Amino acid sequence: MKILVKVLWILVMALAIAVPARAADVKRMTKEELKSMLGSPDLIVVDVRLGSDWAASDAKIKGALREDPEQVDKWMAKYPKNKTLLFYCA
Repeated sequence: MKILVKVLWILVMALAIAVPARAADVKRMTKEELKSMLGSPDLIVVDVRLGSDWAASDAKIKGALREDPEQVDKWMAKYPKNKTLLFYCA
């Protein structure tokens, strides 16, 4: 449960950095909304923790894709814009 709260907070922060939009433009998601969407083909969960943090963690969202947060410009375009992208780093 604690990881979902962190994910929601990190989502807002990661999207504000990764997508050229203002934080006020980013839709917020409750943990209940996230829980109901997990496993949906319309949701793409992207883990953007640094490699060492990712490797050391035992808390990972099943099905999440790992991307290097320092290379957003190299991988961001591969994700479809018609999906819900959830980024987390904690």
